[in-house]
Amino acid sequence: MDELEFRRLVESALAALKQHLITREEDEDAGFEVEEQNGVLNVLFDSPAGKFVITPNTPVRQIWISALSTSFKLDWDPAGKAFILPRTAEQLTPLVDRLIEEHLGS
Repeated sequence: MDELEFRRLVESALAALKQHLITREEDEDAGFEVEEQNGVLNVLFDSPAGKFVITPNTPVRQIWISALSTSFKLDWDPAGKAFILPRTAEQLTPLVDRLIEEHLGS
C-alpha cells in the first residue's frame, strides 16, 4: 500500500471512530472526552484519570493506540476492509470500546 492510500484509509477510519466516540460521549454518561489534534485522537478520562492516544504511523502503515500502559498496533486488513489488531482480530472501533470499558472498570 502506498502512502496516499494509507492516509486515505486512516483518515476514514479515524473519522468514523471519532464520530462513534462523540456519539457515545453525548448519548451516555461516558466518563471520557474526545479531542482531535493534528490527526491524532485523544480520549481523556477524569476518573480514573488517564489518556488514550490514537495515531497513524505512516512509515509502518499502522494505527497505534497507546492505552492502559500498552501499545496496540493495528494493521490494515484488505479482506475485512478495516484496521485490526493482529493477535485478536479486533477492529479499531470495537477495540477502542473494549479498552475504554476496561479503563472505566465497567
